[in-house]
Amino acid sequence: MCEPLPDLLRRGLDRRRDLLPRLHGEGTDWYRLLHGVAEGAPGLTIDRYGTLLLAQTFRETLPAAAVAALREVVQHELGLDLPLVHNHRGEGAEREPIAAAPVPADGTHDEHRCHEGGVRFLIRARHRGQDPWLFLDLRAGRRLVRAIATGRRVLNLFAYTCGVGVAAAVAGASSVSNVDFAASALAVGRANAAANGIDSTRFTTLQADCIPVLRQLAGLPVQRRHKQQPFVRVPPQQFDLVVLDPPRFAKTPFGTIDVVHDYQSLFKPCLLTLAEGGAVLATNHVPQVDAAAWHQALRRCAEKAGRPLRSLETIPVDDDFPSFDGRPPLKLVLARI
Repeated sequence: MCEPLPDLLRRGLDRRRDLLPRLHGEGTDWYRLLHGVAEGAPGLTIDRYGTLLLAQTFRETLPAAAVAALREVVQHELGLDLPLVHNHRGEGAEREPIAAAPVPADGTHDEHRCHEGGVRFLIRARHRGQDPWLFLDLRAGRRLVRAIATGRRVLNLFAYTCGVGVAAAVAGASSVSNVDFAASALAVGRANAAANGIDSTRFTTLQADCIPVLRQLAGLPVQRRHKQQPFVRVPPQQFDLVVLDPPRFAKTPFGTIDVVHDYQSLFKPCLLTLAEGGAVLATNHVPQVDAAAWHQALRRCAEKAGRPLRSLETIPVDDDFPSFDGRPPLKLVLARI
């Protein structure tokens, strides 16, 4: 018999007794409270985003009574009297109403302000897309960027809402270029930059397919399925830090993104854009990819590109994303040339 969700949440909160004070101490007020199948709740995640609690279901939806019970656990265990919004993202998600307790459904569109390492970000429980405006598991990467970005020229690829780019700019990067195909996501990124008082001369966004932009920056030819396929023109340019956070798989007019079988097609041009002594912060979100094999592929790619790696540092995710089988969904490395 499955353990009741309130009990699983209590156990998850108990695992985080040491982590949460550390996060609060660094100025962070958003984190995962229950991590799906890893903690006995397949298809369910529960997160705190500042003044908002968000439960997301990916298989079966939750009844309102269950949502209310989970909120009561958080209130009792952590002393947080916050609304808990439930977003169902599984089958039939678009046909089902948004469940919210104890606030009315229109509260799901309210904008909340959250903090990570003292950096301000905006969050909304429900918006035009499905994913939250910031991915919590990439916190370790943003923390690293805050530590090393001062004075650096930063390229943020597949930037989404520019979370890493904002962190870099707040840390004192000399310039941050954010590239993503989604105009709505980049608009949130610009709002995040404004919320932190970032000078627009240091922080730019480019709505474009990342593949042709990256290849041009690296001085490589752009390959197109159709010769007349238009693309944004950019000159070759060098950066001190490139952030590469691609989706698992996508087909574009300029090639296929496949981080399982062909991560090298993205990693090589990233290396070629680097100034001497630069680094690539690279992610791989596929649990089935073996970390050691991925690392080896990155090293071979760098050798073939004539930019051998000086070091390849594994960046562990924080403990609110436990992986008891040793195969975390997110793998994160800093590759220095």
